[in-house]
Amino acid sequence: MNYLDFEKPIEELSEQIEKLKQVAAKNKVDVSASIRQLEEKIKAKKVEVYSKLTPWQRVQLSRHPDRPYTLDFINAITEGKFTEFAGDRFVKDDKAMVGGFGTVEGHTIMFIGQQKGRTTKERQIRNFGMANPEGYRKALRLMKLAEKFNKPVVTFLDTPGAYPGIEAEERGQAEAIARNLFEMSRLTVPIICIVIGEGASGGALGIGVGDKVLMLENTWYSVISPESCSSILWRSWDFKEKAADALKLTAEDMLKNKLIDGIIPEPLGGAHANPEESFRFVKEEILKQISILNKLSPDQLVAERISKFYAMGVVKQEGTPVG
Repeated sequence: MNYLDFEKPIEELSEQIEKLKQVAAKNKVDVSASIRQLEEKIKAKKVEVYSKLTPWQRVQLSRHPDRPYTLDFINAITEGKFTEFAGDRFVKDDKAMVGGFGTVEGHTIMFIGQQKGRTTKERQIRNFGMANPEGYRKALRLMKLAEKFNKPVVTFLDTPGAYPGIEAEERGQAEAIARNLFEMSRLTVPIICIVIGEGASGGALGIGVGDKVLMLENTWYSVISPESCSSILWRSWDFKEKAADALKLTAEDMLKNKLIDGIIPEPLGGAHANPEESFRFVKEEILKQISILNKLSPDQLVAERISKFYAMGVVKQEGTPVG
């Protein structure tokens, strides 16, 4: 189990439990009562710690090495009934972007999302979840395929940003993301977008235009990461916590500013603390939203989706004409 810096008190209590278990095994003594007391203390400490998380601490949780990634969610939600598709039909297959049809309780859904890696080799293959233009073009190809067969689309956002390399720009990174924004806005099937980790910049937005945009409780969604913001404003990463506060990037901030449609709760301690429960929460929300969106006609879906995004950033000042 990996612990973050603010989880130190929980880690210390967990270590005490492990030591007691070792003593019990070695000396054959009953320490169950002591273990129960420590478990109660851990639960109380978790409630205390996670009830007052700062924006920066939520950013840390969103990046936790044990946190479930896109394929973890897809495979759990579909119970293995998932067929992954590859390639953008132009350049190559981008391993940072995954997608394919999956079945959830009788519903066939096109799942698309950014995928990170856990080992060093996997991270290199997945490019740390940073898609190239071909990744966004693959995503668009799969969305169009879903539209052809009249199937809903669910996207999982989890990226530190689109890949910023020269070769990505040469192959049209900005155009690929812009094309996705345009095409997603007028796709005639339901689109549900869920931020499951990091939602950074246009890299996340490139698969983030939907009828319902949701965030897991301990995730963030912003035009820039706290570190990059700190680097630009203060020429140093040392002010990343201050930047995280100012960016208003948490799920609560995003919902308050009407930039998302809802927050999906996480188990106490974060999604990594109880992945199965996280999968259940996400699955229930997907099925709920699909049942609602399936009642709308294609024209209604497109009109309401466009209206929702048009309304973002509009400010009405008293006494000032709008238009």
